[in-house]
Amino acid sequence: MAAGLVAGTATCAATQGGLLVGLVGRGGDRAAVGWFLGGRLVSYTVAGALLGLLGSAVSLPPPARAALLVAAGVVVVGFAVRMLRRGHCAAPGDGGEVPRLKAPLLGAATILVPCGMTLGVEMIAVSSGSPLAGAAAMAGFVLGTAPAFALLGYVLRRVSRTRLSRVAGVIAIAAGVWTAGTGLNLAGWLPAAAPATGPAVGPAVPAAGPAVVTVWATRTGYRPFLVTVPAGVPVEIDFRVAEPGCTGTVVIAGRDVALPATVRLPPQPPGRLRYACGMGMFTGFLDFR
Repeated sequence: MAAGLVAGTATCAATQGGLLVGLVGRGGDRAAVGWFLGGRLVSYTVAGALLGLLGSAVSLPPPARAALLVAAGVVVVGFAVRMLRRGHCAAPGDGGEVPRLKAPLLGAATILVPCGMTLGVEMIAVSSGSPLAGAAAMAGFVLGTAPAFALLGYVLRRVSRTRLSRVAGVIAIAAGVWTAGTGLNLAGWLPAAAPATGPAVGPAVPAAGPAVVTVWATRTGYRPFLVTVPAGVPVEIDFRVAEPGCTGTVVIAGRDVALPATVRLPPQPPGRLRYACGMGMFTGFLDFR
């Protein structure tokens, strides 16, 4: 629950809160927001039980999560465009009520758009090996994020009934584009060009054995973000955690890795390898030369 309280005001509300636009865009009232939170609680609790029972076998692989992030971003943009075209949202009672099942279904769908902290709690559920413990971990996380989502829903309802609804629509479009972009980055569907600034750090290469590099995970990304590595030799990447956050889970070589951890790669040809946090928000590069 403590993790939810922290994350709910940060990445989770930012990433998943866009789905609330689908409620205010149809005149959602307080009850709709409550049903949204209820659907979210149920889906996370069930997922936690499954993770505890079956382990990582029921976890979505990074490419599937990336596709869902792109789809969620497109949905949020669609809701926002509808809001802009209307100029304001319908008030309850004027024909714009939310269908009964839409609010809980949207809440349940947030499990498909996990933030970095969600991934960490999912790994706790997996490692618990118990359906009850897994469900408790996920349910506690959702309850911790509930205040932030309830506040976000209240603000969206208030704003949607004023001229500021257009501003909210523009912000929602930006959030949708950003969400889709993180999915593209997570899957490696964006160009692999490294940032133009920042130092490239070369690893110490023993006379015999793999090249060893150290990368620190911080709240704002991976440091160093670009590491020069010899091509043609095995590589060991020592990922260490300087600050907790989204970067605590890294997707590299097509798999999720919970940090801290050492990732071993076989000899690579010359080129550039991208890795990203579990949400695709932060990226790092290995430059094989």
